Amino acid sequence: MKTDKIWYVTGASKGLGLTLVKKLLATGYKVAATSRNSEALSEAVGAGSSENFLPLEVDLVDEQSVAESIRKTQEVYGKIDVIVNNAGYGIGGAIEELSQEEISEAFNINVFGTINVIKYAMPYLRAQRSGYIINISSIAGFAPATGWSIYAAAKHAIIGLSESLADDVRQLGTKVTAIAPGAFRTQFLTKESLVFAENSIEDYEDVHASHDKFHTMNGNQLGDPEKAAEVMINLAESDNPPVRLYLGSDAYRRASAKLGMLTQMLEDWKDTSLSTDFQE
Repeated sequence: MKTDKIWYVTGASKGLGLTLVKKLLATGYKVAATSRNSEALSEAVGAGSSENFLPLEVDLVDEQSVAESIRKTQEVYGKIDVIVNNAGYGIGGAIEELSQEEISEAFNINVFGTINVIKYAMPYLRAQRSGYIINISSIAGFAPATGWSIYAAAKHAIIGLSESLADDVRQLGTKVTAIAPGAFRTQFLTKESLVFAENSIEDYEDVHASHDKFHTMNGNQLGDPEKAAEVMINLAESDNPPVRLYLGSDAYRRASAKLGMLTQMLEDWKDTSLSTDFQE
């Protein structure tokens, strides 16, 4: 396998991002990776002063910080081939339990950070007429569970953004994939990556029961992050990667069940849907 592609990976100090960066470096790729703390990132990756690794301290919500990190990657490596928007975190709670600050922060990191990276990477990808953007969504963005409305909304936005973006940049030689993973055995279900509304309203029993279930899942998730990293590397080498990809047997089952429900709902309400047309 050729290893001449330059990767730019956000949220690389833990989770799928960290696993991907380690595997890329072990395979021989050059990687620019971002985190809010570059020292912690370098320590987590363990790459030392390798010329193949460029740790970047980036605030993804700050446009200038993002723009500078993209510019520096281009300056050091001469090009950027693969963008992986991995940074994000889960937030649980009913909408009225969540403060506006909690809601805004969820969208800032999960959505607007992704948009900022794409916005400032595209001039380089457009100029070279090549590139590949992987946006990490979640199965919750297509088949959400009780208690995760804001997280589901943010990850649903990533899927919609990716599908339209794929059409926008196809003629420029750039490909796009939204990956919707199920549960992978990473740090995602720890307090570093998963937060809950500080305000708790007793009436939301089903919401809180759902959260309790997630607390017991950590360390028992079905997904293997090493295999997910391998998939992403193979996708970047593919001539025709999918625009949407579900990773994990749990994600596949949830997506399949959701498709069946949507098909049934569409047919059940077909007459109502068609009834609003003008009658010629």
